[in-house]
Amino acid sequence: MQFIKPGINIDFIGKINIAFIVSIVLILVSLTTLIIHKGPRYGIDFAGGTMIQVKFKSTVNIDAVKAGLAKVNMAKASVQSYGNEGDNEFLIRTDVAISSEDKDVKEKTLTTALTDSTKAEVEIRRVEMVGPQVGKDLREKALMAMFFALLFITIYISGRFELKWLVSMGVAGALAGMVLVFKMFITGIPVLILAALIGAIILFWFLRLKYAMGAIVALVHDVTITVGIFSILGKEFTLPIIAALLTIIGYSLNDTIIVFDRIRENLRKIHKKPLDFILNRSINETLNRTILTSITTLIVVLILFLYGGTIIHDFAFALMIGIAVGTYSSIYVASPLLLAWQKFDSRK
Repeated sequence: MQFIKPGINIDFIGKINIAFIVSIVLILVSLTTLIIHKGPRYGIDFAGGTMIQVKFKSTVNIDAVKAGLAKVNMAKASVQSYGNEGDNEFLIRTDVAISSEDKDVKEKTLTTALTDSTKAEVEIRRVEMVGPQVGKDLREKALMAMFFALLFITIYISGRFELKWLVSMGVAGALAGMVLVFKMFITGIPVLILAALIGAIILFWFLRLKYAMGAIVALVHDVTITVGIFSILGKEFTLPIIAALLTIIGYSLNDTIIVFDRIRENLRKIHKKPLDFILNRSINETLNRTILTSITTLIVVLILFLYGGTIIHDFAFALMIGIAVGTYSSIYVASPLLLAWQKFDSRK
């Protein structure tokens, strides 16, 4: 299927300076909001605490629900509507941990308090409890999973496009070992992972692993912007969002590999042409596949977002952002970095 006519020649490379400025602004905004909010807004999965889903038989006011929670020492709990309008369901999130031994007693006390404050019959439909230490461990494991996924990706990219399997494996092994060793002495795992990623990009630059560097910069770009948008909108960061971020990494990488593969082919066929011409032609030749893949995937994710229910609402939202940003980065971040590399090399 030809969505775009063959022979199209859009000057993508001519707009890379504008694209770089847009990317830098988006990343700075994302990092700034994360610093202001002291990181993402962690859900129960990562922060620890208790999440309670309740359903009332008749319409009630959120203020009345909060008044009932105050009676059982949950005055700081957040309350939000859940499900469709008219379901009279609410999600209650609190940092008060309820042990399994006290669960039945707490449920009875909470039911009585909510019934008294709202004057409506209430049913507790779900109670999820996560201890603070478990939440911390989950945060660390999620970050480590994303970091090691990026390392394995760089090995594959360097091996496939530059045939530097041993070099890339050595760099990945050294970075992985460094992180695992320092993890035993440093409690700030996010700072450690950030330092390791910066170190990886610097090593890729000096070891001339330009394809791996382009891919990992694009992936970090996509994840940072997605997390930043979640922070700006105040959305919770939960385990399904980690799954969405890993999905985004895979999707963006697939898009980048398609473009890189065409660049490699054209470097052999029209090697006498300037690199900016080859890059632009490669992006245009793969544009049809890129746009079709993005549109069809977005349609599915949009349907999930609109009709999939509250449980996967944020998951679908993260995928929508990631697909849009990932398509943009494969064109305006990963490939143009090869050109920036050549310009630096020629000046040197």
